[in-house]
Amino acid sequence: MEGQFRHLLHQKIVDSLAVAIPEATRRDIRVPGVPGKALAVIGMRRAGKTTFLWQQMADRLAQGTPREGLLYFGFEDERLAGMTAGDLHLVVEEYYRLHPEWRDRQRAGFFFDEIQVVPGWEAFARRLLDTERIELFLSGSSARLLSREVATSMRGRAMEVPVYPFSFREALRHEGQEPDKPFGRLTKSERSSLEKALYLYLERGGFPEAQGIDARDRTELLRGYVDVALLRDVIERHAVSHPTALRWMVRQLLGNAAGAFSVNRFHHDLKSQGMPVAKDTLHAYLGHIEDAFLVRTLSVATESERRRMVNPRKVYPVDTGLIPMFDRGRRANTGHALETCVLLELARRGADLAYVRTSGGFEVDFLARYPEGKDELIQVCASLDSPDTQAREVRALLDAAREFPGAEQVLIALDVPARVEVPPEITLYSAVEWLMT
Repeated sequence: MEGQFRHLLHQKIVDSLAVAIPEATRRDIRVPGVPGKALAVIGMRRAGKTTFLWQQMADRLAQGTPREGLLYFGFEDERLAGMTAGDLHLVVEEYYRLHPEWRDRQRAGFFFDEIQVVPGWEAFARRLLDTERIELFLSGSSARLLSREVATSMRGRAMEVPVYPFSFREALRHEGQEPDKPFGRLTKSERSSLEKALYLYLERGGFPEAQGIDARDRTELLRGYVDVALLRDVIERHAVSHPTALRWMVRQLLGNAAGAFSVNRFHHDLKSQGMPVAKDTLHAYLGHIEDAFLVRTLSVATESERRRMVNPRKVYPVDTGLIPMFDRGRRANTGHALETCVLLELARRGADLAYVRTSGGFEVDFLARYPEGKDELIQVCASLDSPDTQAREVRALLDAAREFPGAEQVLIALDVPARVEVPPEITLYSAVEWLMT
């Protein structure tokens, strides 16, 4: 068996090193700079993790690393069926057999895609970091590399690199429409073009394959993503005993973007439909769906664990393109799409997020806390044309600021009238300006 794998691995390595690094849309993804750590590239299926690996290889090539020092190896190959952790060392040995001058002398880059299909890969990865002079990237779309369990399985030897679908700026770049100057220097015509592009982005989302295709194909494509993620990353992986309840939950979550979700209420609804499922099971399902990156949930901002538990969570899909597919009214809810877009952008910027419900009964969409210590209260709305809307959004921010006095106050809207006045302590942005800044 070892001889069979050795010959195949040798050929795959030779072929991989001979392939030119493909060009792709540049991603704005932060890579941690902690020495001695593997980097686990995680995220929703089809969000662009493999392409990001190639981007990292291109960066190192541009920085002067010779091509033979950059090995991409994909483990999702039917010819490797039956490979075990005990065979993984053959990849390293065959690489250094081809390039012995790199061993212990130069720092090679290993980019292992879908390595989680080999049982026991974690111990191999840890040993590789301890014994070889390498930089290690790991990427996968199911099993342990899909969820936060990577931190446990690698015992602190890996740091996560989350990959989301395209941001608005990345989507513009993909279409060749990214501005080449700061937002403040754009003409009125250029700003209008960006506003039109943002409406399209909110509708179709940021999955790379969904760009530039018609609505019917996009719907079928994205529905397929959700189905595969549910089957492979939740039902099969966790041996789900109530798949019907799970699918109902997913439809409820994705069909209620930026809305509140209560497991207790959902449990009651299932029970009334003659589908008794334990609350603990439903809590587990919600965790599995989040691990699969289908949704992101937010708790209320509070230091009280009891209050956090009794208040519903707010739910957001991983991409705005999923909203019209599952919205039961089949309506274009631009406000919820924008709020989802802002949440995803805040996540890309590294913010710790919660929503605010004040003692006065007002709600603010986001309390964003950044690693450098800055806090922001952020309110999002589709339009500020109505004086009543202006008053409501401003009143909520001012009330929340009393409970979080150190936080900056931010109001983001798609449509900002030419003349709109807000208190000086509130910073008003058009959505395009905030996303492009």
